[in-house]
Amino acid sequence: MLNRVVLVGRMTRDPELRRTGSGSAVTNFTIALNRNFTSSANGQQTDFIPCVVWNKAAENVAKYCAKGSLVGVEGRLQSRQYQNQEGRNVTVIEVICDSVQFLESKGARERNNGYTQNSYQPTSTFVDPPAPEPSVYDVQSIDLDKDFDNSMNTFDIMEDDIQF
Repeated sequence: MLNRVVLVGRMTRDPELRRTGSGSAVTNFTIALNRNFTSSANGQQTDFIPCVVWNKAAENVAKYCAKGSLVGVEGRLQSRQYQNQEGRNVTVIEVICDSVQFLESKGARERNNGYTQNSYQPTSTFVDPPAPEPSVYDVQSIDLDKDFDNSMNTFDIMEDDIQF
């Protein structure tokens, strides 16, 4: 049987680091994943997936990630059940992460989200986000006549030269 999950998404809130009675670190977080389609009635649909990571990886996630961080997780699905305060049985399905990859730097996250974790102050005025930096791979910036030399020698290939 196979139980493997690989997901890429953004954290919906800051990760929560806790310790077990024996001192093991455990961090819980939720990632948001957009579905590949939109419905005409609801627009873009998103899934929110709870994740759990243990030990040193848990400490690193809590230390280096925050709400909005783009992460890749690899692990397995696990379900558990408990009884809530109202006496109802609740089933939770979560990803138990074997690894969590940080897919962008803190600076890139702050540029994309328009805030820093410690200095975000909501304001009533709208501020335009900074313009994105031009990409090296921007197709519009390539001038084909200048950047490529089309004067290369061409070779005539005869049918006898083909080996198959």
